[in-house]
Parts: sequence; structure tokens; C-alpha cells
Amino acid sequence: MTEFKSGFVGIFGKPNAGKSTLLNALLNEKLAIVSPKAQTTRNKILGILTEKKYQIIFSDTPGLLESSYKLHERMMGEVALAKQGTDIVLYIIDAKDDLLSNLEMFQGLKTKQATIIVINKIDKGNADKVARIHKEFQEFKQVKKIIEISALKKTNLEELLGSIVELLPEMPPYYDEDTLTDKPMRFFVSEIVREKLFFELDEELPYHAAVYVRQYEEKNTLTKIVADIVVSRESQKGILIGQGGSMIKKIGQTAREDIEKFIDRKVFLELHVKVRKDWRNNDLYLKEYGY
Repeated sequence: MTEFKSGFVGIFGKPNAGKSTLLNALLNEKLAIVSPKAQTTRNKILGILTEKKYQIIFSDTPGLLESSYKLHERMMGEVALAKQGTDIVLYIIDAKDDLLSNLEMFQGLKTKQATIIVINKIDKGNADKVARIHKEFQEFKQVKKIIEISALKKTNLEELLGSIVELLPEMPPYYDEDTLTDKPMRFFVSEIVREKLFFELDEELPYHAAVYVRQYEEKNTLTKIVADIVVSRESQKGILIGQGGSMIKKIGQTAREDIEKFIDRKVFLELHVKVRKDWRNNDLYLKEYGY
């Protein structure tokens, strides 16, 4: 009788390497928010894939970076926690990215777990660069496989899953088969709203913003949600609200549509903008906003 396999797989890499896109593609469910901008992910997110013979508990982590705010320190703390409980490491490399900085980041992880190097965005990379990634990373003892994929186009994901399952330990499942994640619904609502900030606002403002869900109430015909978008300065509040409230209305409308798809229910969404000076360096605010 074939034993069941189960284990924890950490997804690591530089900002914007495609970690969240890969998690969503593997689960066939949008759990992690994505944007073209780096450092979109702030929290570790568990995504659980259960099949007949295995269960994989993926951890999507923030991109590896130097800490310049207490928020960044918390984000790197999430990376350290994810690494501790991991059976297998997926290190994601953007095929177009600089090889040297990826080598430095990977060595900085100091991981001893079985590792799969995942070269992402192969449709956009060049063959010489991809060949150099293979050559350099196959020298590491812990690297068991190097696999080329496109997370966005879902290319070679079956090969990647097969390689992960090969390395999983024989263990019973950690979670019930219908469990998809460990995060509460409020978390995903705040993340969906925050994703819209990255798409609708300029380069810097989304990094100064947090979203805090004050009310999440399931009524008979709809779910009522009240959330605060927190920014660092008064000038940012004006940009976020927009002329005649146009920007906050647009963010609210697109966020509501995505939340309705996610929870499969009608939603009433009320957004407020609040200024909390230098919240990214304030321990109390960071704790309140879930970091």
C-alpha cells in the first residue's frame, strides 16, 4: 500500500520573482495578491493543496530584502519563520534577473533543506542566462532539481509538482482535505483592497498604506465590510480620496467585485482613509494592522 505524503514547502526569492503568481497557479485559486510592483506581499500565506496521495502546504513569503523600516523587519521575520518549518525549499529566480544577486540571496538563506530552483518567466528570459543559472546553482549540495517554468502561463507546473511530491516525506495530512489556507477572511479582504492600491496609485503611495478591516458581518442577503486605508501623510490621504472622491470610489468598486468573487456572496464595502504618521515604524500600529 502506497503511503500518503505530506509536508511544508517554502517559496522564497527576490521581490517580484513571481512567488505569489506561482502559489495561485499551483492551487488554481487566487490566495495571494499580485501586482507588477515589487514587495507586494507582506505576510506569509499558507496555501494547502490536497490530492489523493499527498498534501503540500505551501508558504508564500515576502521578497528577500534589506530592512529599512520596522515593517520590513517584520516581513523578514515572516521569511525566517517560514524557513524554520520547511521540508522543501522552492527558490524562485526571474529568468531576466541578475544572477549574482540571486546567488547572494540564496546563500544568505543558509538553507539545508532539499531545494528546487525554479526559473520563472522563461518565456521572457534568454537561453544563455538560463544556462548560467543551471550551471551555478547545480553546484549547491542541497539543490535536487532545477526546473524552468512560467507561473503566469502555467508552463511546466505538473513537472514541478511531481518533483515536489518525490521529495515529500511519508506523513499523514496535517490539515483536513477541504482546508485551503490558515488565514481568516478578514485578511483576504484587506489584501484585495491593498492590491487595488498597487494598480490604481502611483509608484510610492501603496508602500505607505495598510488596510485594516474594522467590521466583517455576514447578514441575511449580503456581507457588510468596513475597512480603513491607513496612510503616513495628509497629502497621501488627498491623493487616495481623489477629486470628488473619484479614486476611493474606483478602488472600492473594483475591490468589492473581487471580494464578491472570492466569497461568492453579495458585498457592501465601506472604505475610510486615515492618517497614522510613520505607522511603518510604530510597533503598536504594526501589530494592529496584522504585521
